[in-house]
Amino acid sequence: MLYSVVVLISGYGSNLQSIIDNANDIGIKIDCVISNKKNAYGIERAKKNNIKTEIIENNKFESKFQFEQKLAEIINKIKPTLIILAGFMYILSAGFINQFKDKIINIHPSLLPKFKGLNTHKRALEAGEKIHGASVHFVTNQVDSGRIIMQKSIKIEKNDDFKTLAKKVLIEEHILYPLAIKKILKNL
Repeated sequence: MLYSVVVLISGYGSNLQSIIDNANDIGIKIDCVISNKKNAYGIERAKKNNIKTEIIENNKFESKFQFEQKLAEIINKIKPTLIILAGFMYILSAGFINQFKDKIINIHPSLLPKFKGLNTHKRALEAGEKIHGASVHFVTNQVDSGRIIMQKSIKIEKNDDFKTLAKKVLIEEHILYPLAIKKILKNL
């Protein structure tokens, strides 16, 4: 049995590609990739893999409510087991999150609860951290604060800058996200 998932993106889609590449092993069918940015390269990745795509630009709606209503309308037609945020650079409202309670997951480039939000690699370096990494968590009404599903850590080397650190963490994200999705589905 394959579980239905929807993936929300905003950009390049490298985590999306990792999920696509591991879909059979995870036991999922990606029923739709939705982007809030029309030029997101992740849309091309989905099309190359014959996955349905939707572009819903949040800046084309008069309100956050209208945008999220359209997003929910598409998701509700699919009825996915999980909604996977993969570089979806948009903070969802409490109303949207509550509508899909315990079904939305996200990957974040830090070892939560440290460094919620943006610029995680730069902040880790500035704080003098020795270890950094990535976390997969359930999405709640507080940004990057939901229950952690899995984490992967890496050592920060003396010569790392935020760019090298970002590359190292992204490599780990590509391994971590499929494993975390598989773990969630196994526990359903």
